[in-house]
Amino acid sequence: MIRHMVLVKLKPDSDAAAQALFARFREMVGTFDGMMTFSGGPYSSPEGINRGFNYGFSMDFRDAAARDRYLPSPEHVAIAQDIGPLLDGSFDDCVVAFDYEC
Repeated sequence: MIRHMVLVKLKPDSDAAAQALFARFREMVGTFDGMMTFSGGPYSSPEGINRGFNYGFSMDFRDAAARDRYLPSPEHVAIAQDIGPLLDGSFDDCVVAFDYEC
């Protein structure tokens, strides 16, 4: 199984838009072959070491092949394009993606 995690820095007052995007990801679970789970939300730790990243999400894929089909998929590309205007700066400064095998 592959866990795909993403941290983002969104502009203030982006919660409604972020939740709408997360709903679109959730709709993919069970409909996109190999996408098993999705979870996401705003930063909520008292540690305060988020370095400005204020939202995060993760999804689990059955295997690397499923993740590799997802990355260029029209569904993923559309959501990524919709996240772009919500970023509180450049893509390079506001998005971190990290995958690992479970």
